[in-house]
Amino acid sequence: MGGTNQSSVSELLLLGLSRQPQQQQLLFLLFLIMYLVTVLGNLLIILAIGTDSHLHTPMYFFLSNLSFVDVCFSSTTVPKVLANHILRSQAISFSGCLTQMYFLCVFADMDNFLLAVMAYDRYVAICHPLHYTTKMTHQLCALLVVGSWVVASLNALLHTLLMARLSFCADNTIPHFFCDITPLLKLSCSDTHLNELMILTEGAVIMVTPFVCILISYIHITSAVLRVSSTQGRWRAFSTCSSHLAVVGLFYGTIISLYFNPSSHSAGSDMAAAMMYTVVTPMLNPFIYSLRNRDLKEALRRPFAMKYLSTQ
Repeated sequence: MGGTNQSSVSELLLLGLSRQPQQQQLLFLLFLIMYLVTVLGNLLIILAIGTDSHLHTPMYFFLSNLSFVDVCFSSTTVPKVLANHILRSQAISFSGCLTQMYFLCVFADMDNFLLAVMAYDRYVAICHPLHYTTKMTHQLCALLVVGSWVVASLNALLHTLLMARLSFCADNTIPHFFCDITPLLKLSCSDTHLNELMILTEGAVIMVTPFVCILISYIHITSAVLRVSSTQGRWRAFSTCSSHLAVVGLFYGTIISLYFNPSSHSAGSDMAAAMMYTVVTPMLNPFIYSLRNRDLKEALRRPFAMKYLSTQ
């Protein structure tokens, strides 16, 4: 068998979240609504940041990139779920499955990296406010985002190539609503120890390193804020980080628990956690940032206010 893919499976079946017809109808409507809200909410964030010169700062530059990634992340899985329901088909080609897995890894890693970059941005803004403009230059911001894309793409390519070398001999049903690494490994009839080893080593480093950077950033931020004498000043400093902290908790609370031990999870818990970080989190991010950010709320409200005034 060597390193070649001896798979006789050319097509895989995604069983989805439920086999009950009534539940499928409800889930289709739920997925459709969440996807539309995700796309609309994140595109509004991108539009507001792009059109408002007051928001052309590093923090909002990273936020617009996060919104773009969230749209792509959700678009990797949800349209296929909706199409399979409409077409009454559960099939996905083997190559299509690997492609979906590749882009899932890319966008999951990008979410991970961007959250760490945004934490570093808040660290510089709060702990070194006088040097913020000299430290967070346009070149550094662009380098951080481009570097994140490069590392995320290489990491996803590694796991996709490792998956492509496995054999899938008989069973072609995936008890999931998209092609994720864990259910595919359980489906393989060849040795998956190398794949699992890479998830627990290289994959863990990719996940843990940004998380550690976030923790270190917030340790310094907390220390700096506690040195502020006024209660109002402390509250103002913490409020600038509250949205980011909420998104960090939501993202890492599901994805780390899902991937740190790929052999021991049930299909049900895997799907619930996967739905949280691929569908729910990208949908909630625009609400978290817009509701907790006065500048962003003003930028989102301004086009509608101008349109209303022009009709008067």
